[in-house]
Amino acid sequence: MQVQTTSPHGKAGILIGEHALIERIRTRAGDPPAWITIGIGDDAAVVEPVRGELTTITTDSLVDGVHFKRAWSSPASVGHKALAVSLSDLAAIGATPRASLLSLALPPDFGLQEFDDLVDAFIALARRAGAPLVGGNLTRTPGPLVVDSTAIGSVRPRRVMRRSGGRAGDEIYVTGALGAAAAGLAMLTASVDRSSLPADERACVERYERPDARLRCGLAVGRARAAAACMDLSDGLADAARQMAAASHTGVVIIAESLPVHAGAASWAARAGADVVASAVAGGEDYELLFAVRPRERRAFKSAARHCNDLPITLVGRLTDEPGAWLERAGLLEALPAGFSHF
Repeated sequence: MQVQTTSPHGKAGILIGEHALIERIRTRAGDPPAWITIGIGDDAAVVEPVRGELTTITTDSLVDGVHFKRAWSSPASVGHKALAVSLSDLAAIGATPRASLLSLALPPDFGLQEFDDLVDAFIALARRAGAPLVGGNLTRTPGPLVVDSTAIGSVRPRRVMRRSGGRAGDEIYVTGALGAAAAGLAMLTASVDRSSLPADERACVERYERPDARLRCGLAVGRARAAAACMDLSDGLADAARQMAAASHTGVVIIAESLPVHAGAASWAARAGADVVASAVAGGEDYELLFAVRPRERRAFKSAARHCNDLPITLVGRLTDEPGAWLERAGLLEALPAGFSHF
């Protein structure tokens, strides 16, 4: 496999081979921590387990034209997002990150500077999260750029948060603000000049391109054993609420007036004549966390939430005995909108 040393918009330069690319990654990754026995460059990585803890593994794929567009998003934002979405899964289960892997399927027009920018952003987030890059794969493709990430973590058995732990009567809480990423994607799709947008709406584009996995919050709540169930909002609040209720064999009601809609998402929806609430609950890629909390654990949950770096956490609904997924608006129930679906 070879990659051009210039961007696809410039003239083709000297070609660099796969082994040189791997060495380029290894140099950028630096020396691994002590718990990585074998890192980049061998047939497989070897990671020492944490005594008394379970290993958690999650993987995600980003495909050009499906999850991002190279015409919109910089290689650095793609590299950041690739790992962030996997770290969000670790946050949802309450795991501490320990290692990561990166696999790239590179099209012929992918330049070396683009490669460096993507890898550098991935590694920068990996370092901040405590999940050093330990390996992966490189291959060539005639099709679009594909970025696969794998995140490995660890968690004590009694601190694991699953989506199936809820029961009727549990309160539903969500971190942060909703709808920003979906609004950011809509802005990019509309070819809006982001520099002309108000600050709140520019923040939506940033949220779409560079999501922030809520690791600190997931760890704090998991360690306190204060939540009965948890999911991340990869495909929207409506989708996560439905999945949590189905896994927990309950129904769910989300209260429209309680939703923490992002200011930029609200203003964009209003200008577009869209239903602000429906847009906020249906839009994906916010990567916030959704918790089900027993009423008797409310105090413990709120105490754990104080360790979430001042991240707002809002009560937005409840799990119910009655089946179904509902949006309560002005005291009336309506069907909860569908979340994002790939198929």
